[in-house]
Amino acid sequence: MKRLALLLLLLFPLLAFAEEKSTVGLQAQADREVANDQVVAVVAAEDGGRDPAAIAAAVNKRLIAALAVARDYPAVRARSAGYQTSPVYKDGRVESWRVSQQLRLESRDFAAMAELLGKLQRELLVRNLSVGLSTESRRAAEDALVAEAVAAFHARAALVRAALKASGYRIMHIDVGASGAPIRPLAQEGLRAMAAAPGVEPGTTLVAVSVSGTIELR
Repeated sequence: MKRLALLLLLLFPLLAFAEEKSTVGLQAQADREVANDQVVAVVAAEDGGRDPAAIAAAVNKRLIAALAVARDYPAVRARSAGYQTSPVYKDGRVESWRVSQQLRLESRDFAAMAELLGKLQRELLVRNLSVGLSTESRRAAEDALVAEAVAAFHARAALVRAALKASGYRIMHIDVGASGAPIRPLAQEGLRAMAAAPGVEPGTTLVAVSVSGTIELR
């Protein structure tokens, strides 16, 4: 019994090594360029002065007017995106106040958005303009890529099996993840009161689905 126990003790590291050598970690990916279908803009009404109440009223009036203009564009979704009042200091004392109120605009109609911004920027500051994929389009693109990524994983597993001269393999575990470029900014800060509407080119976003996992060779 002692000899058997000693033999098993000596064989255990070899068995563990063999088990470790029979498992292989793999990763594969499928990706494609997808046409952007959403444009997002953030515009702001800003003003400053010594009377914060009067400034706030003026800013609010400009934003209400902007919302009225936006209602003429049903393809553009408009909603409030933040309000801020900040003191302006001089020599350690509050000299005046700065008030800013933002409006977020979202649309899949790029022409309508460009036309609307052309009108709004006469009075408002365009703080951010960006394009990207809508949630629905990104999800559809990812769903379409899952099968391709899994097939690529199997193809890579088959290559490893052949290279190591194994008779077959089985998947021990697998993870599927998606990634894509964030919404691409076209412009930020300082697009105030331009003569023409800003150009909005849709462009594309690279959507990718990756598959990683471990296979056991037989």
